[in-house]
Amino acid sequence: MTTLEPRTLEPEATAAEAPVVAGNDRMRVDAPAKVTGTAPYAYEQPVEDPAHLFPIVSTIARGRITDIDDAAARELPGVRLVLTHANAPRIRVHTDAALVILQSSEVHHRGEIAGAVVADSPQVAREAAGLVRVTYDEQPAELGFAIDDPRATEPRRVNAFKHGSYERGDADACLARGTLVEADYSLPMEFHSPIEPHAVTAIWHDASALDPRATRLTLYDTNQGTGGHALLLAPALGLLPGQLEVVSPYVGGSFGTKGWPHPHLVLVAMAAKLLGGRPVKYAMTRQQMFRTVGHRPASKQRIRLSVEADGRLLALDHQSWAPTARLKSYVDQTVSATRMMYDVADLRTVHHAVVQDAAPGSFMRAPGEFTGMFALETALDEAAHAVGVDPIELRLRNEPGKDPENGKPWSTRNLVACLREGAEQFGWSQRRPVGTQRDGEWLVGLGVAAATYPNQYFVPSRAGIRFTDGRYTVELQAGDIGTGAWTILPQIAADALDVPVDLVDAEIGRTGLPWAIPAGGSVGTFTWGDAIVAAAAKFRRKHGEAPPEGAHETAAGRMPRGSRGYSRHAFGAHFVQARVSTVTGEVRVDRMLGVFAAGRIINPRTARSQLIGGMTMGLSAALHEEAHLDERFGHVVNGDLAGYHVAAHADVGDLEAICLEEHDPWFGATGAKGIGELGVVGVPAAIGNALFNASGVRLRDLPFTPDRLFAAWG
Repeated sequence: MTTLEPRTLEPEATAAEAPVVAGNDRMRVDAPAKVTGTAPYAYEQPVEDPAHLFPIVSTIARGRITDIDDAAARELPGVRLVLTHANAPRIRVHTDAALVILQSSEVHHRGEIAGAVVADSPQVAREAAGLVRVTYDEQPAELGFAIDDPRATEPRRVNAFKHGSYERGDADACLARGTLVEADYSLPMEFHSPIEPHAVTAIWHDASALDPRATRLTLYDTNQGTGGHALLLAPALGLLPGQLEVVSPYVGGSFGTKGWPHPHLVLVAMAAKLLGGRPVKYAMTRQQMFRTVGHRPASKQRIRLSVEADGRLLALDHQSWAPTARLKSYVDQTVSATRMMYDVADLRTVHHAVVQDAAPGSFMRAPGEFTGMFALETALDEAAHAVGVDPIELRLRNEPGKDPENGKPWSTRNLVACLREGAEQFGWSQRRPVGTQRDGEWLVGLGVAAATYPNQYFVPSRAGIRFTDGRYTVELQAGDIGTGAWTILPQIAADALDVPVDLVDAEIGRTGLPWAIPAGGSVGTFTWGDAIVAAAAKFRRKHGEAPPEGAHETAAGRMPRGSRGYSRHAFGAHFVQARVSTVTGEVRVDRMLGVFAAGRIINPRTARSQLIGGMTMGLSAALHEEAHLDERFGHVVNGDLAGYHVAAHADVGDLEAICLEEHDPWFGATGAKGIGELGVVGVPAAIGNALFNASGVRLRDLPFTPDRLFAAWG
């Protein structure tokens, strides 16, 4: 396949040209620091004489601690502190259940923090932690769940803001008409596995001061947004907002795991306080990344749909079952995309949650949409095959003129354009009947699936513009988790200020700057952009084109007036060519094309990086990623990167993304939409649909491993 450049690509602007730079290609400004190893990450922040922490974790899934013997650990040279529930500081405000650690002897899940050892070196801390003996009163734990699980309940809301159940028309009555497709689908637990593990350096300033208001805490942390972390951590630690500084300028990937503060941050802060202000460092091992910092919960889904002979959907029933932790409830919005994706009058969607004695799940790239669209887009392919309609044509015939869930008009919806452009570029017309294309031992097939992700405008962000030494600085608490914020935020500011981008710097990634929404939920670029445009407009109104030295203005962004009258989503389509070995059962993806309509693309280079990164992550989930929870003992059996496989270079073939030209003013002042999660949604379904076209085998359980393929072949 010919490599395709993003269609929004424009020549790189120079200082001599018109300073309209948002929308132009620009190299990452942080790239030199990263590739030379000089960008300071959380664990690498230079501090004087740091101590090092290693946690003690529970080895049972439910019960309580009856005794902790730490004598051997305390005798080890270099050990400075053994921290347990017996000597831990009190949590002042319960902002989040998972942050309330070491306050009692109760154990909520295996791997829960039960204490820590702090020593002069990480090696001594780890050895000493292994010498601590913890005795338990173990209680029976509930682990495992199933479709139609009798313990299941229907949550009122999922993922904080979506209704748990939704119905229009009479799905049961209409399912009796037309051709019925009924199937169950499943996805395993998945873990974020960013290249940089969770890490933190904690420093208390004036920890022994008589006046508590003189106490301050600095956390060098790896997170998706310093402001959100500070809001939850400060009250828990008994601090006022101004007493907690969180610094996170560089982040080595996240995919959602660093979007919410986790218990280890409280643990390290406690330890540093008890040491009287000596800095404490902690970086998780890869195995610890599979315990207390979240994961995508496993999912089991059932879809029943009826379709007319011409491919029009008559009725659809989509229900999901998922585990949720007893300690802290979290349920993905798995069936929510089904409500608005296609024109079907009679529809029911229901979420079911089953309480478990396991670590809480959390946001993971495209939470809910990734999971639910695998089932929905696979079921649509099954329906297309059942009635003999081309899969693309079936989607086109069920294209809604307005949002079926709420009746609102679309702000923009160019799914049809994505499907048609992708079909032309990918060579969809060359697709052959099921199981008829062969290349030696390999069966070859093509598959397609749609993608969508909603606008989730939570709260406005603020931004500042400062002028010093002839240069402009855009300031806000945005986080760059590898997505390119260091690069694109000056582009937006330069555009709004009407100056060359070479004169604009960014200051992000720390508290004390104007508050901004964390980088997550695909809201960063357009919400931060709103704030930057507002701040730049205010700056120009007050200071003109020749601002005085030190001029500084801040402003909050806001969605365009009337935007809530529109249904706001981004859309895309994935095209896949897959090969299936008749000898080994291996599935390989030869080529993949994603076509996306995601508003104005601020920087084609960083946008393409995000989109193909999401597509690669979807491929990894489709072919490899599968965490195994031992339901007897509550631990992840393959909790490391030796047992939990992720896609490597050899797994990724000819992969490309196209961004169609689109401007969506109802998303905000820049016309951009979110793209961080759009690229991953629908990928496993497209691969599974290509696998079916190649082999005639329909796999409904991720990942598509050789053993599952051979079992289905019989």
